[in-house]
Amino acid sequence: MGQFMVFTDVSIVNLALPSIQHGLGMSDVSLNYIVTAYATVLGGFLLLGGRLGDRYGRRRILQIGFALFAVASLTSGLADSGSVLITARAFQGLGASMITPSALAILTNTFPEGPERNKALGVWGSLSGIASIVGVIAGGVFSDTIGWSWIFYINVPIGLVAAVLAFKVLPESKNEAQRGSFDTWGTATLTGALLLLIFTLGESTRVGWATGRTIGSLAGVAVLLAAFLVIESKVEAPMMPLRIFKLKTMRIANMAAVLTFGTFSALFFFASLFMQNVYGYSPLKAGFAYVPLAFSVAAGAGVASGLIGKLAARPLVVVGLASTVAGLLLMVRAPVGGSYPVDLLAPFVLLGLGCGIVFVSLQVAAFVGVSDEEAGLGAGLINTSQEGGGALGLAVVTTIAYSGFATKLARTGGKGDLVRHVYANANHHAFLAAACLGTAALLLAAFFMPKGKAAMSSTPHGGSGAATTDVENPAVAATAGQ
Repeated sequence: MGQFMVFTDVSIVNLALPSIQHGLGMSDVSLNYIVTAYATVLGGFLLLGGRLGDRYGRRRILQIGFALFAVASLTSGLADSGSVLITARAFQGLGASMITPSALAILTNTFPEGPERNKALGVWGSLSGIASIVGVIAGGVFSDTIGWSWIFYINVPIGLVAAVLAFKVLPESKNEAQRGSFDTWGTATLTGALLLLIFTLGESTRVGWATGRTIGSLAGVAVLLAAFLVIESKVEAPMMPLRIFKLKTMRIANMAAVLTFGTFSALFFFASLFMQNVYGYSPLKAGFAYVPLAFSVAAGAGVASGLIGKLAARPLVVVGLASTVAGLLLMVRAPVGGSYPVDLLAPFVLLGLGCGIVFVSLQVAAFVGVSDEEAGLGAGLINTSQEGGGALGLAVVTTIAYSGFATKLARTGGKGDLVRHVYANANHHAFLAAACLGTAALLLAAFFMPKGKAAMSSTPHGGSGAATTDVENPAVAATAGQ
Protein backbone atom coordinates (compact mmCIF):
# COMPACT_ATOMS: atom_id res chain seq x y z
CA MET A 1 0.00 0.00 0.00
CA GLY A 2 2.80 2.38 0.87
CA GLN A 3 4.88 1.76 -2.24
CA PHE A 4 1.85 2.00 -4.51
CA MET A 5 0.69 5.27 -2.97
CA VAL A 6 4.13 6.90 -3.03
CA PHE A 7 4.91 6.00 -6.64
CA THR A 8 1.42 6.85 -7.86
CA ASP A 9 1.86 10.39 -6.57
CA VAL A 10 5.13 10.79 -8.45
CA SER A 11 3.25 10.69 -11.76
CA ILE A 12 -0.42 11.37 -10.97
CA VAL A 13 -0.13 15.15 -11.33
CA ASN A 14 1.42 15.10 -14.83
CA LEU A 15 -1.79 14.98 -16.88
CA ALA A 16 -3.68 17.07 -14.31
CA LEU A 17 -1.32 20.07 -14.42
CA PRO A 18 -3.36 22.08 -16.99
CA SER A 19 -6.51 21.61 -14.88
CA ILE A 20 -4.66 22.65 -11.70
CA GLN A 21 -3.19 25.69 -13.45
CA HIS A 22 -6.65 26.80 -14.62
CA GLY A 23 -8.28 26.11 -11.25
CA LEU A 24 -5.71 27.96 -9.11
CA GLY A 25 -4.55 30.57 -11.64
CA MET A 26 -0.91 29.47 -11.43
CA SER A 27 1.87 30.66 -13.74
CA ASP A 28 3.86 28.26 -15.92
CA VAL A 29 6.92 28.74 -13.70
CA SER A 30 5.14 27.98 -10.41
CA LEU A 31 3.35 24.99 -11.98
CA ASN A 32 6.69 23.20 -12.23
CA TYR A 33 7.09 23.26 -8.45
CA ILE A 34 4.02 21.06 -7.96
CA VAL A 35 6.14 18.24 -9.34
CA THR A 36 9.58 19.26 -8.07
CA ALA A 37 8.50 20.06 -4.48
CA TYR A 38 7.36 16.47 -3.99
CA ALA A 39 10.27 14.86 -5.82
CA THR A 40 12.94 17.05 -4.20
CA VAL A 41 11.84 16.47 -0.61
CA LEU A 42 11.19 12.77 -1.23
CA GLY A 43 14.62 12.23 -2.77
CA GLY A 44 16.43 14.45 -0.28
CA PHE A 45 15.08 12.81 2.87
CA LEU A 46 15.01 9.13 1.82
CA LEU A 47 18.33 8.21 3.43
CA LEU A 48 17.40 10.08 6.59
CA GLY A 49 14.02 8.33 6.64
CA GLY A 50 15.73 4.96 6.33
CA ARG A 51 18.19 5.72 9.09
CA LEU A 52 15.45 7.02 11.41
CA GLY A 53 13.64 3.72 10.92
CA ASP A 54 16.80 1.76 11.74
CA ARG A 55 17.22 3.75 14.95
CA TYR A 56 13.70 4.43 16.29
CA GLY A 57 11.70 1.55 14.79
CA ARG A 58 10.67 1.05 11.18
CA ARG A 59 7.00 0.45 11.90
CA ARG A 60 6.80 3.61 13.99
CA ILE A 61 8.41 5.77 11.28
CA LEU A 62 6.19 4.09 8.67
CA GLN A 63 3.04 5.00 10.62
CA ILE A 64 4.19 8.60 11.05
CA GLY A 65 4.87 8.75 7.32
CA PHE A 66 1.41 7.42 6.43
CA ALA A 67 -0.32 9.92 8.74
CA LEU A 68 1.73 12.85 7.44
CA PHE A 69 1.11 11.80 3.81
CA ALA A 70 -2.65 11.58 4.42
CA VAL A 71 -2.85 15.02 6.06
CA ALA A 72 -0.69 16.61 3.36
CA SER A 73 -2.85 14.99 0.66
CA LEU A 74 -6.02 16.41 2.23
CA THR A 75 -4.40 19.86 2.36
CA SER A 76 -3.35 19.53 -1.29
CA GLY A 77 -6.92 18.74 -2.37
CA LEU A 78 -8.33 21.66 -0.37
CA ALA A 79 -5.65 24.13 -1.54
CA ASP A 80 -7.05 27.44 -2.77
CA SER A 81 -3.74 28.85 -4.02
CA GLY A 82 -0.58 27.63 -5.72
CA SER A 83 1.62 28.37 -2.70
CA VAL A 84 -0.53 26.21 -0.39
CA LEU A 85 -0.54 23.34 -2.88
CA ILE A 86 3.25 23.47 -3.39
CA THR A 87 3.86 23.52 0.37
CA ALA A 88 1.48 20.60 0.90
CA ARG A 89 3.20 18.65 -1.88
CA ALA A 90 6.52 19.16 -0.10
CA PHE A 91 5.04 17.64 3.08
CA GLN A 92 3.69 14.78 0.98
CA GLY A 93 7.26 14.16 -0.12
CA LEU A 94 8.43 14.20 3.50
CA GLY A 95 5.82 11.60 4.46
CA ALA A 96 6.78 9.50 1.44
CA SER A 97 10.46 9.63 2.45
CA MET A 98 9.48 7.92 5.73
CA ILE A 99 7.13 5.37 4.15
CA THR A 100 9.28 3.92 1.37
CA PRO A 101 12.55 3.03 3.15
CA SER A 102 10.77 1.87 6.33
CA ALA A 103 8.38 -0.39 4.42
CA LEU A 104 11.18 -1.83 2.31
CA ALA A 105 13.36 -2.43 5.38
CA ILE A 106 10.47 -4.25 7.13
CA LEU A 107 10.05 -6.42 4.02
CA THR A 108 13.73 -7.41 3.88
CA ASN A 109 13.74 -8.17 7.62
CA THR A 110 10.60 -10.28 7.36
CA PHE A 111 11.90 -12.49 4.54
CA PRO A 112 15.40 -14.03 4.77
CA GLU A 113 17.81 -13.60 1.85
CA GLY A 114 16.96 -16.10 -0.86
CA PRO A 115 13.86 -17.20 -2.81
CA GLU A 116 11.30 -15.85 -0.31
CA ARG A 117 12.85 -12.38 -0.21
CA ASN A 118 13.28 -12.38 -3.99
CA LYS A 119 9.57 -13.07 -4.47
CA ALA A 120 8.61 -10.37 -2.01
CA LEU A 121 10.96 -7.85 -3.62
CA GLY A 122 9.54 -8.91 -6.98
CA VAL A 123 6.08 -7.82 -5.88
CA TRP A 124 7.53 -4.61 -4.47
CA GLY A 125 9.52 -3.83 -7.60
CA SER A 126 6.57 -4.52 -9.89
CA LEU A 127 4.44 -2.07 -7.91
CA SER A 128 6.96 0.70 -8.62
CA GLY A 129 6.41 0.43 -12.36
CA ILE A 130 2.69 -0.31 -12.26
CA ALA A 131 1.96 2.52 -9.81
CA SER A 132 3.83 5.06 -11.96
CA ILE A 133 1.61 4.19 -14.92
CA VAL A 134 -1.60 3.93 -12.88
CA GLY A 135 -0.77 7.43 -11.61
CA VAL A 136 -0.70 8.80 -15.15
CA ILE A 137 -3.99 7.06 -15.99
CA ALA A 138 -5.71 8.22 -12.80
CA GLY A 139 -4.49 11.78 -13.29
CA GLY A 140 -6.03 11.92 -16.75
CA VAL A 141 -9.32 10.33 -15.64
CA PHE A 142 -9.80 12.49 -12.54
CA SER A 143 -8.86 15.78 -14.20
CA ASP A 144 -11.34 15.14 -17.03
CA THR A 145 -14.19 13.90 -14.80
CA ILE A 146 -14.61 14.52 -11.06
CA GLY A 147 -11.86 17.13 -10.74
CA TRP A 148 -8.13 17.36 -10.03
CA SER A 149 -8.59 17.60 -6.24
CA TRP A 150 -9.45 13.89 -6.17
CA ILE A 151 -5.94 12.90 -7.22
CA PHE A 152 -5.03 13.96 -3.67
CA TYR A 153 -8.22 13.05 -1.76
CA ILE A 154 -7.87 9.39 -2.74
CA ASN A 155 -4.70 9.14 -0.61
CA VAL A 156 -6.44 10.21 2.62
CA PRO A 157 -8.40 7.02 3.45
CA ILE A 158 -5.58 4.80 2.11
CA GLY A 159 -2.96 6.53 4.27
CA LEU A 160 -5.04 6.50 7.47
CA VAL A 161 -6.14 2.87 7.05
CA ALA A 162 -2.55 1.82 6.33
CA ALA A 163 -1.30 3.61 9.47
CA VAL A 164 -3.80 1.62 11.58
CA LEU A 165 -3.17 -1.69 9.82
CA ALA A 166 0.59 -1.29 10.21
CA PHE A 167 0.24 -1.54 13.99
CA LYS A 168 -1.83 -4.73 13.70
CA VAL A 169 0.02 -6.71 11.04
CA LEU A 170 3.63 -5.49 10.81
CA PRO A 171 6.45 -6.52 13.15
CA GLU A 172 8.55 -3.79 14.75
CA SER A 173 12.26 -3.87 13.99
CA LYS A 174 15.23 -1.59 14.58
CA ASN A 175 19.01 -1.60 14.74
CA GLU A 176 19.76 -2.15 18.42
CA ALA A 177 23.39 -1.14 17.87
CA GLN A 178 22.31 2.42 17.01
CA ARG A 179 21.39 3.44 20.53
CA GLY A 180 24.44 5.67 20.87
CA SER A 181 24.86 9.24 19.67
CA PHE A 182 23.09 10.28 16.48
CA ASP A 183 25.27 11.38 13.54
CA THR A 184 23.79 14.89 13.39
CA TRP A 185 26.40 16.54 11.18
CA GLY A 186 26.59 13.62 8.79
CA THR A 187 22.81 13.64 8.49
CA ALA A 188 22.68 17.39 7.90
CA THR A 189 25.38 17.47 5.22
CA LEU A 190 24.07 14.46 3.27
CA THR A 191 20.41 15.51 3.40
CA GLY A 192 21.37 19.06 2.43
CA ALA A 193 23.46 17.79 -0.48
CA LEU A 194 20.66 15.55 -1.79
CA LEU A 195 18.02 18.28 -1.48
CA LEU A 196 20.23 20.80 -3.27
CA LEU A 197 21.24 18.32 -5.98
CA ILE A 198 17.73 17.15 -6.89
CA PHE A 199 16.34 20.70 -6.79
CA THR A 200 19.22 22.00 -8.95
CA LEU A 201 18.75 19.23 -11.52
CA GLY A 202 15.05 20.00 -11.75
CA GLU A 203 15.65 23.74 -12.10
CA SER A 204 18.46 23.36 -14.66
CA THR A 205 15.90 22.69 -17.38
CA ARG A 206 14.37 26.10 -16.69
CA VAL A 207 17.35 28.34 -15.84
CA GLY A 208 20.01 26.55 -17.94
CA TRP A 209 23.12 24.52 -17.16
CA ALA A 210 25.69 27.28 -17.80
CA THR A 211 24.13 29.83 -15.42
CA GLY A 212 25.85 30.95 -12.25
CA ARG A 213 22.93 29.63 -10.23
CA THR A 214 23.26 26.07 -11.54
CA ILE A 215 27.06 25.98 -11.41
CA GLY A 216 27.13 27.50 -7.93
CA SER A 217 24.53 25.03 -6.66
CA LEU A 218 26.43 22.05 -8.06
CA ALA A 219 29.61 23.36 -6.43
CA GLY A 220 27.69 23.59 -3.16
CA VAL A 221 26.60 19.96 -3.57
CA ALA A 222 30.22 18.91 -4.07
CA VAL A 223 31.32 20.76 -0.91
CA LEU A 224 28.53 19.21 1.18
CA LEU A 225 29.29 15.70 -0.10
CA ALA A 226 33.01 16.14 0.60
CA ALA A 227 32.21 17.29 4.13
CA PHE A 228 29.90 14.30 4.57
CA LEU A 229 32.61 11.83 3.55
CA VAL A 230 35.10 13.39 5.97
CA ILE A 231 32.56 13.25 8.80
CA GLU A 232 31.59 9.62 8.08
CA SER A 233 35.22 8.53 8.14
CA LYS A 234 35.70 9.96 11.64
CA VAL A 235 32.49 9.53 13.67
CA GLU A 236 31.91 6.48 15.86
CA ALA A 237 28.34 5.74 14.65
CA PRO A 238 28.13 7.10 11.07
CA MET A 239 24.79 7.66 9.33
CA MET A 240 26.17 5.80 6.30
CA PRO A 241 28.98 3.37 7.08
CA LEU A 242 31.24 3.66 4.03
CA ARG A 243 31.99 -0.07 4.19
CA ILE A 244 28.57 -0.72 2.62
CA PHE A 245 29.99 0.34 -0.75
CA LYS A 246 32.28 -2.71 -0.66
CA LEU A 247 29.21 -4.76 -1.63
CA LYS A 248 29.72 -4.92 -5.38
CA THR A 249 26.29 -6.19 -6.48
CA MET A 250 24.57 -3.56 -4.33
CA ARG A 251 26.89 -0.81 -5.59
CA ILE A 252 26.45 -1.62 -9.29
CA ALA A 253 22.68 -2.04 -8.81
CA ASN A 254 22.47 1.48 -7.39
CA MET A 255 24.60 2.93 -10.18
CA ALA A 256 22.45 1.16 -12.79
CA ALA A 257 19.30 2.41 -11.03
CA VAL A 258 20.43 6.03 -11.50
CA LEU A 259 20.67 5.56 -15.27
CA THR A 260 17.60 3.30 -15.52
CA PHE A 261 15.24 5.58 -13.64
CA GLY A 262 16.57 8.53 -15.60
CA THR A 263 15.51 6.62 -18.71
CA PHE A 264 12.01 5.84 -17.45
CA SER A 265 11.42 9.28 -15.95
CA ALA A 266 12.14 10.87 -19.32
CA LEU A 267 10.02 8.24 -21.10
CA PHE A 268 6.85 8.81 -19.06
CA PHE A 269 7.22 12.60 -19.20
CA PHE A 270 7.76 12.84 -22.96
CA ALA A 271 5.38 10.02 -23.95
CA SER A 272 2.55 11.96 -22.26
CA LEU A 273 3.53 15.15 -24.10
CA PHE A 274 3.94 13.29 -27.40
CA MET A 275 0.44 11.82 -27.28
CA GLN A 276 -1.17 15.15 -26.40
CA ASN A 277 0.90 17.60 -28.47
CA VAL A 278 1.53 15.45 -31.55
CA TYR A 279 -1.37 12.99 -31.68
CA GLY A 280 -3.89 15.41 -30.15
CA TYR A 281 -5.03 13.09 -27.35
CA SER A 282 -7.05 14.45 -24.44
CA PRO A 283 -5.66 13.80 -20.92
CA LEU A 284 -8.25 11.04 -20.51
CA LYS A 285 -7.34 9.32 -23.79
CA ALA A 286 -3.61 9.69 -23.10
CA GLY A 287 -4.14 8.10 -19.70
CA PHE A 288 -5.93 5.07 -21.09
CA ALA A 289 -3.27 4.73 -23.80
CA TYR A 290 -0.93 3.62 -21.00
CA VAL A 291 -3.09 0.61 -20.07
CA PRO A 292 -1.19 -1.91 -22.28
CA LEU A 293 2.06 -0.59 -20.83
CA ALA A 294 0.75 -1.22 -17.31
CA PHE A 295 -0.19 -4.82 -18.14
CA SER A 296 3.22 -5.32 -19.75
CA VAL A 297 4.96 -4.05 -16.59
CA ALA A 298 3.03 -6.61 -14.54
CA ALA A 299 3.96 -9.37 -17.01
CA GLY A 300 7.64 -8.38 -17.00
CA ALA A 301 7.70 -8.23 -13.21
CA GLY A 302 6.10 -11.67 -13.01
CA VAL A 303 8.74 -13.13 -15.31
CA ALA A 304 11.57 -11.51 -13.33
CA SER A 305 10.12 -12.65 -9.98
CA GLY A 306 10.01 -16.23 -11.22
CA LEU A 307 13.54 -16.22 -12.64
CA ILE A 308 15.46 -14.10 -10.13
CA GLY A 309 15.83 -17.10 -7.78
CA LYS A 310 17.23 -19.25 -10.59
CA LEU A 311 19.46 -16.67 -12.29
CA ALA A 312 21.60 -13.75 -11.22
CA ALA A 313 20.27 -10.24 -11.65
CA ARG A 314 22.73 -9.49 -14.43
CA PRO A 315 21.08 -11.36 -17.36
CA LEU A 316 17.63 -10.14 -16.32
CA VAL A 317 18.74 -6.51 -16.12
CA VAL A 318 20.44 -6.79 -19.52
CA VAL A 319 17.35 -8.33 -21.16
CA GLY A 320 15.04 -5.79 -19.54
CA LEU A 321 17.16 -2.84 -20.62
CA ALA A 322 17.51 -4.26 -24.15
CA SER A 323 13.70 -4.38 -24.38
CA THR A 324 13.50 -0.81 -23.05
CA VAL A 325 16.03 0.55 -25.53
CA ALA A 326 14.26 -1.23 -28.41
CA GLY A 327 10.96 0.33 -27.37
CA LEU A 328 12.47 3.81 -27.19
CA LEU A 329 14.06 3.46 -30.62
CA LEU A 330 10.64 2.51 -32.02
CA MET A 331 9.21 5.65 -30.37
CA VAL A 332 11.81 7.69 -32.26
CA ARG A 333 10.28 6.40 -35.49
CA ALA A 334 6.65 7.23 -34.55
CA PRO A 335 5.46 9.71 -37.25
CA VAL A 336 3.27 12.77 -36.84
CA GLY A 337 0.40 11.20 -38.78
CA GLY A 338 0.73 7.79 -37.14
CA SER A 339 -1.79 5.77 -35.20
CA TYR A 340 -1.76 4.14 -31.78
CA PRO A 341 -2.10 0.45 -32.88
CA VAL A 342 0.60 0.76 -35.54
CA ASP A 343 3.12 3.17 -34.00
CA LEU A 344 2.71 3.18 -30.20
CA LEU A 345 1.31 -0.18 -29.08
CA ALA A 346 4.40 -2.29 -29.87
CA PRO A 347 6.91 0.10 -28.25
CA PHE A 348 4.66 0.45 -25.19
CA VAL A 349 4.58 -3.34 -24.76
CA LEU A 350 8.38 -3.56 -25.08
CA LEU A 351 8.85 -0.67 -22.66
CA GLY A 352 6.47 -2.20 -20.13
CA LEU A 353 8.18 -5.59 -20.23
CA GLY A 354 11.57 -3.95 -19.82
CA CYS A 355 10.35 -1.75 -16.99
CA GLY A 356 8.90 -4.68 -15.02
CA ILE A 357 11.98 -6.88 -15.45
CA VAL A 358 14.47 -4.16 -14.56
CA PHE A 359 12.59 -2.75 -11.57
CA VAL A 360 12.36 -6.18 -9.91
CA SER A 361 15.93 -7.27 -10.72
CA LEU A 362 17.57 -4.06 -9.49
CA GLN A 363 15.45 -4.04 -6.34
CA VAL A 364 16.63 -7.54 -5.41
CA ALA A 365 20.27 -6.86 -6.34
CA ALA A 366 20.33 -3.70 -4.21
CA PHE A 367 19.93 -5.78 -1.03
CA VAL A 368 22.52 -8.49 -1.67
CA GLY A 369 24.83 -8.59 1.36
CA VAL A 370 23.01 -5.82 3.26
CA SER A 371 22.53 -6.86 6.90
CA ASP A 372 19.13 -6.79 8.64
CA GLU A 373 20.44 -4.06 10.95
CA GLU A 374 21.19 -1.78 8.00
CA ALA A 375 18.11 -2.62 5.93
CA GLY A 376 16.84 0.95 6.28
CA LEU A 377 20.10 2.28 4.89
CA GLY A 378 19.92 -0.15 1.96
CA ALA A 379 16.32 0.86 1.28
CA GLY A 380 17.23 4.54 1.46
CA LEU A 381 20.13 4.05 -0.95
CA ILE A 382 18.19 2.30 -3.73
CA ASN A 383 15.27 4.70 -3.48
CA THR A 384 17.60 7.71 -3.48
CA SER A 385 19.29 6.30 -6.58
CA GLN A 386 15.88 6.01 -8.21
CA GLU A 387 14.76 9.54 -7.32
CA GLY A 388 18.12 11.16 -8.05
CA GLY A 389 18.43 9.25 -11.30
CA GLY A 390 14.94 10.29 -12.33
CA ALA A 391 15.73 13.96 -11.72
CA LEU A 392 19.10 13.73 -13.48
CA GLY A 393 17.77 11.84 -16.48
CA LEU A 394 14.83 14.17 -16.99
CA ALA A 395 17.07 17.24 -16.68
CA VAL A 396 19.58 15.95 -19.23
CA VAL A 397 16.99 14.66 -21.70
CA THR A 398 14.87 17.82 -21.46
CA THR A 399 17.92 19.98 -22.18
CA ILE A 400 18.67 17.94 -25.31
CA ALA A 401 15.06 17.79 -26.48
CA TYR A 402 14.35 21.52 -26.16
CA SER A 403 17.64 22.81 -27.58
CA GLY A 404 16.56 25.44 -30.15
CA PHE A 405 12.91 24.51 -29.60
CA ALA A 406 11.64 28.08 -29.06
CA THR A 407 13.26 29.31 -32.27
CA LYS A 408 11.83 26.46 -34.32
CA LEU A 409 8.39 26.98 -32.82
CA ALA A 410 8.46 30.70 -33.62
CA ARG A 411 9.22 29.94 -37.27
CA THR A 412 6.01 27.92 -37.66
CA GLY A 413 3.83 31.02 -37.44
CA GLY A 414 1.37 29.05 -35.34
CA LYS A 415 0.38 26.73 -38.20
CA GLY A 416 -0.98 23.56 -36.64
CA ASP A 417 0.75 20.98 -38.84
CA LEU A 418 4.12 22.70 -38.57
CA VAL A 419 3.74 23.05 -34.81
CA ARG A 420 3.07 19.33 -34.49
CA HIS A 421 6.21 18.56 -36.48
CA VAL A 422 8.31 20.76 -34.19
CA TYR A 423 6.88 19.03 -31.12
CA ALA A 424 7.42 15.62 -32.73
CA ASN A 425 11.04 16.47 -33.48
CA ALA A 426 11.68 17.53 -29.88
CA ASN A 427 10.07 14.36 -28.55
CA HIS A 428 12.03 12.17 -30.96
CA HIS A 429 15.25 13.74 -29.66
CA ALA A 430 14.05 13.01 -26.11
CA PHE A 431 13.33 9.34 -26.86
CA LEU A 432 16.73 8.96 -28.53
CA ALA A 433 18.51 10.58 -25.56
CA ALA A 434 16.59 8.31 -23.17
CA ALA A 435 17.65 5.32 -25.28
CA CYS A 436 21.28 6.42 -24.85
CA LEU A 437 20.81 6.48 -21.05
CA GLY A 438 19.27 3.02 -21.20
CA THR A 439 22.17 1.75 -23.31
CA ALA A 440 24.66 3.12 -20.77
CA ALA A 441 22.80 1.27 -17.99
CA LEU A 442 22.79 -1.90 -20.11
CA LEU A 443 26.56 -1.74 -20.66
CA LEU A 444 27.17 -1.06 -16.96
CA ALA A 445 25.15 -4.13 -15.99
CA ALA A 446 26.62 -6.34 -18.72
CA PHE A 447 30.27 -5.61 -17.95
CA PHE A 448 30.38 -4.79 -14.23
CA MET A 449 27.52 -6.57 -12.44
CA PRO A 450 28.77 -9.81 -10.83
CA LYS A 451 28.08 -13.05 -12.71
CA GLY A 452 26.38 -16.22 -11.55
CA LYS A 453 23.69 -17.13 -9.04
CA ALA A 454 26.23 -16.95 -6.18
CA ALA A 455 26.45 -13.20 -6.74
CA MET A 456 22.87 -12.91 -5.45
CA SER A 457 23.69 -14.05 -1.92
CA SER A 458 26.06 -13.15 0.89
CA THR A 459 25.77 -16.64 2.41
CA PRO A 460 27.89 -19.73 1.66
CA HIS A 461 27.04 -21.78 -1.43
CA GLY A 462 27.84 -25.33 -2.29
CA GLY A 463 29.25 -28.04 -0.08
CA SER A 464 32.90 -26.98 0.08
CA GLY A 465 32.40 -24.89 3.13
CA ALA A 466 33.92 -21.86 1.50
CA ALA A 467 31.86 -18.73 1.83
CA THR A 468 30.94 -16.91 -1.33
CA THR A 469 30.31 -13.30 -0.44
CA ASP A 470 29.60 -10.15 -2.32
CA VAL A 471 32.15 -8.17 -0.32
CA GLU A 472 35.30 -7.19 -2.20
CA ASN A 473 37.57 -6.53 0.78
CA PRO A 474 39.15 -9.88 1.80
CA ALA A 475 39.12 -9.03 5.50
CA VAL A 476 35.46 -8.08 5.42
CA ALA A 477 34.73 -11.18 3.31
CA ALA A 478 36.37 -13.39 5.92
CA THR A 479 34.30 -11.78 8.68
CA ALA A 480 31.11 -12.24 6.64
CA GLY A 481 32.01 -15.89 6.04
CA GLN A 482 32.42 -16.48 9.77
